[in-house]
Amino acid sequence: MEEKQERYRYTDLYDYAVELLGRVAVSREEAAIVAGALIQADLEGVASHGISRLPVYLKRMAEKRINPQPDVRIAQKGPAVLLVDGDNGPGPVVATRAIEAGIEKARQSGIVAVGVRQSNHFGMASLYCRQACEANMAALVMTNSPPGIAPWGGRKAFFGTNPIAFGFPDGTDTPVIIDLSASIVARGKVILAAKKGESIPEGWAIDREGKPTTNAREALEGSVLPMGGAKGYALALAVEVLSGILTGAAYGPHVRSIYAEDNGLANVGHFFILIDVTAFMPLPQFQQGIRQMIGEIKQVPRAAGWEEIRIPGERRVREAHRRRETGIRLPPAVVQELKEVGNRWNVPLPPSGWRDGEEEGGSS
Repeated sequence: MEEKQERYRYTDLYDYAVELLGRVAVSREEAAIVAGALIQADLEGVASHGISRLPVYLKRMAEKRINPQPDVRIAQKGPAVLLVDGDNGPGPVVATRAIEAGIEKARQSGIVAVGVRQSNHFGMASLYCRQACEANMAALVMTNSPPGIAPWGGRKAFFGTNPIAFGFPDGTDTPVIIDLSASIVARGKVILAAKKGESIPEGWAIDREGKPTTNAREALEGSVLPMGGAKGYALALAVEVLSGILTGAAYGPHVRSIYAEDNGLANVGHFFILIDVTAFMPLPQFQQGIRQMIGEIKQVPRAAGWEEIRIPGERRVREAHRRRETGIRLPPAVVQELKEVGNRWNVPLPPSGWRDGEEEGGSS
């Protein structure tokens, strides 16, 4: 029987996260950045990167394993290059500041590569593509992460799931955003399944012996599988070189997990490329080209059983619109953890608006 989930208004969860982050000395402005990253993930249906991560973020900030008040600075720069030191700050804050600096630089040089070191988990890569698109920049965003993928043919995790994302402004409030992981599934989904005591689908992971498993906890001790087999492994390696080695951040097994109970700093690395479209052509010409291509894609004859052809990122946009109206569903295990962390800092979790199967406002 499927567990009963309660739905929360996204504004209530956002305010709750901001308040709690303030209790561990995060500034109001930067708490808004972190909370916004978490809630946007839940709105888009990416629960693995949503508010379920707030408790571990808070714990590590309280322990100073993540610096709640980082001095994010430019460590090195060139005509079209920036190297950003995140001072071990929250990943969403570090990445947002790095993108801001990159946008300014790209307006001068036309294109800029931004390397980031001494950061932490930054949430969805698509967030930073959207930030760039809002400034009419095309973007390539990637990051490494704690070990999750074994080298092809291996049975022990070495590379992170290492997402890579692209963003293209099309003149609308829904730019084309492509966000994918080098793994067949985000490791955060396995973490969330383990937290909920659920199994995972076949083909997602192997255990520590290299055998296929549907047990989420065994998968965390083993390895998530790369997407596309050896091709996903190769992509993970490429992201590791750019995000880890080139930036001077940690790489592979040297990237620490915030879920591990040790004193190590994560030293996650990010790598961004920002492109000022106007360095190539007038912005309206580019945007019209994107929209024309989308229109032509939508007109391609559909395969049997398909009602429409969607553009990458389109499902997430629709889901976010829906959840702003109907609420964010949270499983009991996550609700309990949020209540416990709220009690620790005397910030009560707001009441849910309604439960699955009830009309909006049923229990508010």
